[in-house]
Amino acid sequence: MKAVLQRVQHASVTINGNCHSQISQGLMVLLGIAHTDTEATARKMIDKLLKYRVFSDDEGKMNLSLKAISGGLLLVSQFTLQADTQKGLRPGFSRAGHPSMAEPLYQYALDYARSSYQPDKVKDGQFGADMQVTLLNDGPVTFLLAIDE
Repeated sequence: MKAVLQRVQHASVTINGNCHSQISQGLMVLLGIAHTDTEATARKMIDKLLKYRVFSDDEGKMNLSLKAISGGLLLVSQFTLQADTQKGLRPGFSRAGHPSMAEPLYQYALDYARSSYQPDKVKDGQFGADMQVTLLNDGPVTFLLAIDE
C-alpha cells in the first residue's frame, strides 16, 4: 500500500461539479492499494497516517501528528500510485488491486480511520469516480509512505 500524504490548509473533492467532501487544516492522502494488500496493511497505514508527525509545534519543528492538532483527514483512493513505471513509456497496472478487492479494502481503511480517530474529521473520495481534487499544500510538505506485508 502506498500513500501520498500532503499537509494542507484545506482540501476538497469535487465529483460531477458538486463538492463531495472537504477538510480544513489536515492531511490530504492519496491511497494506492496493491493486489497483495490486506486489512492488516490498511490498519498499519492508517495508524501511521494518524500518528505521523508533520505539523509544526511552537518551535516550528515537525513534532505534531494529525491527532495532536485535531486536523481533517481526506482519504482518496488512487490506483495509479501502484503503477509500474520502470520500463517503457506507458505505465503498467498489474500491481494495483482489482476493484473487486480494492474497493472493499478502501472502505475498510475509511471505517478503520473513523473508528480510530474522530469520525466527523475523516472524509473520503468516491472509489472509481472521476474526481477533481483541490488543495492548498502547506509548506509544501509532501511524503510518500509505503507499507509492504
